[in-house]
Amino acid sequence: MQAAPTSQQIVKNAWKAFATRDPAQIAAVFTEDAEWRAPEGNATAKALEHTHEMLGREAIVQFLSKEMHRLFVKDLALTFTGLFSDGPVVILEQRLQATLAGGRTYDNEYCFIIELQDGRIHRVREYMDTQRGFRCIFGQPAAA
Repeated sequence: MQAAPTSQQIVKNAWKAFATRDPAQIAAVFTEDAEWRAPEGNATAKALEHTHEMLGREAIVQFLSKEMHRLFVKDLALTFTGLFSDGPVVILEQRLQATLAGGRTYDNEYCFIIELQDGRIHRVREYMDTQRGFRCIFGQPAAA
């Protein structure tokens, strides 16, 4: 009998699914009522004219498989810099680098608080350096 994957392995597998850009593989890692929330008004949301929160598996899958790739068009590299867990809660620190649609370079640090439920992602709280994100995407910090 094979042991159930650890919380950290579930998250690692989810990020591998995201990299495929395949909606079915991405959908498989989320609960139907999953939520993904980022800081309101963050640069990615502004650039894509998108909300800072995605409610429901379908919205998250659409963003991860299609929408985000309109901005992060090539050389997308995700580097885990920390991965910690306590039961069904995982904290992932990550560096995201990419070439943006306009040719600018994106390089920012993220922290995700991920809550699992029945072996799938149920909630994600995403944090990043919002000012750095604005500088990378728009060439200037966010307006105060």
